[in-house]
Amino acid sequence: MPIRQLPEDLINRIAAGEVVERPASVVKELVENSIDAGARRIVIATANGGMDLIRITDDGHGMARDDLLLSVERHATSKLASDDLDDIRSLGFRGEALASIGSVARLSVASRPVDAESGLVIVVDNGRRTGPMPQAMNRGTVIEVKDLFAQVPARRKFLKSARAETGAITDVVKRLAMANPEIHFILEGTDRTMSNWPAVSGEGALAARLGQVMGADFVDNAVPLANARHGVVVAGMAGLPTYTRANSLSQFYFVNGRSVRDKVLVGAVRAAFADYTFRDRFPVVALYIAIDPAEVDVNVHPAKAELRFRDQGAVRSAVIRAIGMALAAAGFKASTSVAEDILGAFNAPEMDEPAAPAPLPPPSASYQTPSYGWSHDRAPLNFDRSPSQLAGFTAPSARVEEIAAPAVVEDFPLGTARAQMFDNYIIAQNGSGLLLVDQHAAHERLVYERFKAQLASGPVASQAQLIPVVVELPEEDCARLEEAAEELEKFGLYLDRFGPRAVAVRETPALLGQSDIAGLVRDLADGLAEWDSTAALSDRMEAIIGRMACHGSVRSGRRLRVDEMNALLRDMEATPHSGQCIHGRPTYVELKKADIERLFGRSR
Repeated sequence: MPIRQLPEDLINRIAAGEVVERPASVVKELVENSIDAGARRIVIATANGGMDLIRITDDGHGMARDDLLLSVERHATSKLASDDLDDIRSLGFRGEALASIGSVARLSVASRPVDAESGLVIVVDNGRRTGPMPQAMNRGTVIEVKDLFAQVPARRKFLKSARAETGAITDVVKRLAMANPEIHFILEGTDRTMSNWPAVSGEGALAARLGQVMGADFVDNAVPLANARHGVVVAGMAGLPTYTRANSLSQFYFVNGRSVRDKVLVGAVRAAFADYTFRDRFPVVALYIAIDPAEVDVNVHPAKAELRFRDQGAVRSAVIRAIGMALAAAGFKASTSVAEDILGAFNAPEMDEPAAPAPLPPPSASYQTPSYGWSHDRAPLNFDRSPSQLAGFTAPSARVEEIAAPAVVEDFPLGTARAQMFDNYIIAQNGSGLLLVDQHAAHERLVYERFKAQLASGPVASQAQLIPVVVELPEEDCARLEEAAEELEKFGLYLDRFGPRAVAVRETPALLGQSDIAGLVRDLADGLAEWDSTAALSDRMEAIIGRMACHGSVRSGRRLRVDEMNALLRDMEATPHSGQCIHGRPTYVELKKADIERLFGRSR
């Protein structure tokens, strides 16, 4: 076929396919224009998932006649002062949104600037323009989009259900509200329950807006981020490692006020939390990056949803450092959601209504007592409730010992030890409630953090074995350990090949004390087989010291003295990240006095 020039309406519809993917993308483009116009109150109304109606009302600067006419033309924008695409400081800059929307829907734009007595409205019906005409209205702009893709059935049939499109619009507006706490957002319509996020300002504005959008539960279980490194400013909030989700939908990323999806930021967050969460759990974060516009390219995606950093390493480093510092400052703090899970476990299950008992047969000489599963030679139960049988009920049922409290419980955040249950769980009391501490998980984290601190300053201190410990292993495992021996010496573990199917351990990390050396060596051998590369051993530092910490911690089943339990609690208070073990599980659960009273119905 010969080459031909495409008609203007077809060009516009093809261009619209890049920008107008679904109703949510229309909302995004229009609300971004309102933000760029200096609006302080934006109302978004929708019907039928945005397919029938999208209305955006703002109180921004508004447009005069000439600007209104140009606003619906392709490649016309007020957002670029020059032709320099390396210095973009606005959200919308391509100048295609209104023209693209008007080519696939019925678009009306009404606007009134500050110095005008009345407004003007212009209508673009699937590419055909009429107006402008006078319009009575308040200062600002009102944009209506009706019957999206009605005349492009091939596009409309690929839209999802009204409920799905409504949810997508909600997600877009949430992100825009999170990025602009100083703006009042209202989301309403016939297809939804109204959402109202009033503007917030001053210190704590960001936390207040995140509480509005993500819920107060997130703010209560998150730590603030604040760090500047290599020209990259990182702010926002990150959920505690014990406050996680089953997917990454609760991770929000903003760069210079723009909501984005970026692999560098996702990878940085994953790396920052790798030490503290399960592999199949995802942290909850709201991450805000401020960077010189010349250092980031936001022009790599038609919908501006993706970008490219000039120095990805600097951004990654700044994010990891900011999250690491925030989690370290949180210390032993664990999320309150852990206690909520515990309280939920205490709720008694609802029982089905018992069936009505069968009527007893009339007494007769031939009637025999039915069998209920117990042996007939057992003594019959005595249901006599005479006072004589309950006379000693008020007496103690066990021996009582006086326990001297070593200190006032209010003196310590994790309280003082009161008892040990099942040889693994410490019961402690502080000034506001009760704490249950997993001694193995807690000590595992303590040993792990000490390992990291020693590695940061040099090789880990080791202690020699009086007699080398010989560990028998398959020949291939012995070969892997022999190849990795030099690297393992940095971690305080010295071993040599001892025949074809064994290794001899001469020295072990001093931090481990009297640990299960054979179990540790076998565990490391399994890890080397899984990683399948000794060259990358230094990159597996967390995994190696994690395995060592697990073998060097206080084991479940060990009975501790009161002074040992209190020493463990004090170490937890002084150690960062001690609120969760190295596998991401909580190391302690705190039940407030009010929570305990709820269990017994005293709060009613």
